[in-house]
Amino acid sequence: MLRVKVRLDFKGVAKASYFFFGGRNPDKMAEEIREQQIALLKNIPVQGIEVEEIIATAETYTITDSIHNDESAYAPLEVTLRADTLEDLVRFVMRDEFRKIEILEPQEIVLSKQELERLLAKINEEMKCMIPILLRKIER
Repeated sequence: MLRVKVRLDFKGVAKASYFFFGGRNPDKMAEEIREQQIALLKNIPVQGIEVEEIIATAETYTITDSIHNDESAYAPLEVTLRADTLEDLVRFVMRDEFRKIEILEPQEIVLSKQELERLLAKINEEMKCMIPILLRKIER
């Protein structure tokens, strides 16, 4: 059993205003996305993962892209998880929102040849799922 703390930063992008309707604030967008993800983490079980604690108290921060003059906001979220195996954690660290991971328990991890092979196969599987998503983002 592994115990980890994962930080995810959810991105909110400003929406352009249409006619008389105001645009969406990127801070609010990021916070809404974070709240949706919190609801998913609390209500949808993930095989091999137990959510211990969700901390969403960190302030939303904004970054301005000087080249495109776009403003993006990020809403941080820290999640403490218990995982049966390393493979179960792959889906969290392969996310676009992933920023950092801290392994709380155990202090030392030893992998057998078979465990390492399974871990690498799981990473490959997740990468294959991520490629179409990334291609769609590039095409926008």
